[in-house]
Parts: sequence; structure tokens; C-alpha cells
Amino acid sequence: MDSKPPIEAIAGSLRRERARAGLNLSQLAARAGISKSTLSQLESGTGNPSVETLWALSTALNVPFALLIDPPRATVTVLRAGEGPSLSAGDSDYRAALVAAGNAQVRRDLYIISAEPGRPRRSDPHGTGVVEHVVLSSGRARIGPTDEAVELAPGDYIAYRADHPHVFEALEPGTTAVLASDHP
Repeated sequence: MDSKPPIEAIAGSLRRERARAGLNLSQLAARAGISKSTLSQLESGTGNPSVETLWALSTALNVPFALLIDPPRATVTVLRAGEGPSLSAGDSDYRAALVAAGNAQVRRDLYIISAEPGRPRRSDPHGTGVVEHVVLSSGRARIGPTDEAVELAPGDYIAYRADHPHVFEALEPGTTAVLASDHP
């Protein structure tokens, strides 16, 4: 899996969405809880964003996370295993690879998740009404709302409101999952 985030797509998306929202760099940085210099680097294509930074920016801009990292695609899309924009969490061995992004009519993003045992991926609440659907593909994991996480085995499915704190904790090496994120 490519370990480099799609920084050119992120830079263009951030500039476009910040302009659409009518915010300057300082305003967006303050809303997202990041430094203005970090945002400036991301918009210039020189930063290296974490999942947490991009979630904070997508929440501050009130746009789906995938909108910030997914370039436009052709009508028929084939994405081979290991391809696609991929980002790592800053605080755990967790990687999210975007498989398909929603659009104005369908606000659902699809990701392939890979995680290893160790520090769990703890997510702050996403936008109001966001729901995550997860099907565990391999390994074992505790997934769901922080106070109601459930242990899943391959083939198990869970859905939960992601506008509350939630967790993805790999319990076995090589844990993978498919995650769909619905945005109202």
C-alpha cells in the first residue's frame, strides 16, 4: 500500500473548500484546532497530514473526509489492492485507504482499514449524523463507540454513530476491515 498521502489532491481540495466556505487560513485553522502554519503547508502541498488533522479539517469545513483526499475519477473505476490514497493515524498503527468517495447525491465514503495490535485508533466525533459501517475482513478487533466497543471476527459487521467518540483496536496482527462512512 502506498504510504504517501495524496498531498497534491489534499492541497487543491483544502484551497477549494476553504474558499467555498468563505474562510481565511486563520479562521479555518482555529476552527480545526491546528496551527495556521500547518494549514498553510498543507494548502501549498508541502505538509504531511495525519488522519486526525484531515478529520479536524473536514469537520471544520463540514465536508466528508474523502472529499479532501480523493481526486476526480472516471466513470468506471478499478482500484487494485494496495492502490488509492492512504493515510496513517498519528497515534496508532492504523491506516485508512480511500476506495470510493461519495458525491453531492451519495454521501458515503468507502475505506480499506489495516491495523496492528498496540495503541487503539481513538477517533474524535465526526460531523453530526455521521454513521460508520464496518465489516471485519481479517484478524480480530474491538470496534465501535468508545464505551460500547464490540469484539469482531472476520465477516462480522457493526454500525454505529460516529458523531460520538469511537475506537478501532486491532487484537491480532494483520487486521483488516472495510469501513463505509455515511454523511447526512
